[in-house]
Amino acid sequence: MTSREGCDFNREDFDARMAELRTDHATRAGQRNSPFGLSNGVFQRWRDPVLTANHVPLDWRYDFDRAANPFLMERMGVNAVFNSAAIWRNGRHVLVVRIEGVDRKSFFAIAESDSGVDRFAFRKFPVLIPETKRPDTNLYDMRLTEHEDGWVYGLFCTERKDGKKPDDQSAAIAQCGIVRTRDLETWERLPDLKTTSGQQRNVVLHPEFVDGQYAIYTRPQDGFVSVGSGGGIGWGLCADMACAEVGQESVIDPKVYHTIKEAKNGQGPAPIKTSHGWLHLAHGVRNTAAGLRYVLYMFVTALDAPWLVTHRPGGSFLAPEGEERVGDVSNVVFSNGWSVAPNGDVKIYYASSDTRLHVATTSIARLVDYCLNTPEDPLTSADCVRQRHELIARNRDVSGSL
Repeated sequence: MTSREGCDFNREDFDARMAELRTDHATRAGQRNSPFGLSNGVFQRWRDPVLTANHVPLDWRYDFDRAANPFLMERMGVNAVFNSAAIWRNGRHVLVVRIEGVDRKSFFAIAESDSGVDRFAFRKFPVLIPETKRPDTNLYDMRLTEHEDGWVYGLFCTERKDGKKPDDQSAAIAQCGIVRTRDLETWERLPDLKTTSGQQRNVVLHPEFVDGQYAIYTRPQDGFVSVGSGGGIGWGLCADMACAEVGQESVIDPKVYHTIKEAKNGQGPAPIKTSHGWLHLAHGVRNTAAGLRYVLYMFVTALDAPWLVTHRPGGSFLAPEGEERVGDVSNVVFSNGWSVAPNGDVKIYYASSDTRLHVATTSIARLVDYCLNTPEDPLTSADCVRQRHELIARNRDVSGSL
């Protein structure tokens, strides 16, 4: 800085601003959360997001060198913290969150909490994912699976420029990147998943072998955003995750006209095993006059045949409410992570409008009850009314006997 430019920020100003930043960050990071609103009996929302851009450590954003940054400016800003994988590990809730910088590049970081609803602490550094021979332009939305082979796998979306459209700077290709780890510290990059589909998103590894092979939930699609003739949650098998290739995909949960998943849908986190079947959390997308609307929904697959859907509770499981509707991509909730404690308590981590990360709390028992006893969407208005007539009639019979 030249003498003519000067500096109107002295040492005392620097120290005072540093103190303000540290106090503000410590307050946010240490804030206790509390239940919000009346529970619907299935899950409980919580008042505050568990992670936002303001929770990201200060030394990831600011240069603390007085000489290099005399005004203590934020040098590497963060736009959003959202779409997080989750796992129960060593008695703690561990998240692998997506952080998006103001430069639009996303990266992963690990944050941990004892309660799972507040006071998440980031590790010292973000995760540096090893690259393949063709580097990722962007990567995001990891799903963690603790597989019976002893590895923890992380499947994520890798985005690269579409080389066939050199003049279109928004043309991209999405595929499934794969890493694995045993300690959530050291990550081994494996070759990207190969399928017969043009592009892939929302790919998730099933936790157990099926017929001696690895089983993978896919989401085949034609374009980067538009699914075209694809869409739906797919299923396929591969022999080896070290060179994963799915030769045949079959759609086990398709998109359906005039439902919450008419435009596209995709698997959320890895399913939870119960005595009643595998519990699945997914997102569904429909068209509205205001654009696409993302909600969460659930379904169950058979224990001995995880590709066969046995229960489809109708409608959305969780939809954006209040401030959750507002953000970079409005009217969206998305989940790619839940953690299950040994006592059956479940923390569902969901992002709102591609901006911030929330938690909803429930239990395996509640989720099983919801999935097994919520009626399926009958697909027409008349049949939906008949379902409600039946419910009202049963309630009147019960009320009369009380």
